[in-house]
Amino acid sequence: MSSIRLFSVVQAAQAGLLLLLMAAGSAASAGEQDFTLRNRTGIEIHELYVAPSKSDEWEEDVLGQDTLADDDDLDISFSRKETAKNWDIKVVDGDGNSVEWHKLNLKEISTVTLYLKKGEAYAETE
Repeated sequence: MSSIRLFSVVQAAQAGLLLLLMAAGSAASAGEQDFTLRNRTGIEIHELYVAPSKSDEWEEDVLGQDTLADDDDLDISFSRKETAKNWDIKVVDGDGNSVEWHKLNLKEISTVTLYLKKGEAYAETE
C-alpha cells in the first residue's frame, strides 16, 4: 500500500514540475513588445495592422477574418526574437475609415487603449 502511495506522490511531483516548465517556456517565448489593445472607440474595428515604425509597409491584418468589437480587448504577442522598439498601429472600421498611431515604444508599453470622441481618435498608453 505504501509503495502505491509513494508512486502517486512521485507522479504528482513530476506532473507539477512539467507544468512549471511549460509555464516558464511560455513566458520565455513572449516578446518584449507584447501588449493589450483595448477598443473603447464606440465602433467595431474590422482591420488591425501592427508594423515596425521603420517599415514602409503594413504587416498582415492581425484580426484576419475577425473583428474587434467596442469594449473588447486583444492581446497581441510578438516573437521573442523581435528586436524593434517602435511600432505603428493602424485600425480600419467597416466603412474603410482608418486611423494610425506612430512610433509607439512597445518595449515600454503594455496597454494601448483606443478612443474616439467627437470625431477625434486618440490613444492612451500604459
